[in-house]
Amino acid sequence: MQDTSENVIKKAAPEMITVRQAASRGILPERALRRLIAEKKIPVIRSGRTQYINYGRLVDMLEKGEGAIWE
Repeated sequence: MQDTSENVIKKAAPEMITVRQAASRGILPERALRRLIAEKKIPVIRSGRTQYINYGRLVDMLEKGEGAIWE
């Protein structure tokens, strides 16, 4: 069976932003974000020295209290 446009589910690419950009949006200070990343409580993708956060997932995690961020 060939995929037609009716059978294909399109997903939007996640919004990947740097730690500094996430901090500038006012969710958490940059230092707090970097600490949570170092503690592996926030997943990131690294490209060289730059760390990228999935912004939508970060917001969801903070709203739901996932990942024991606040322990």
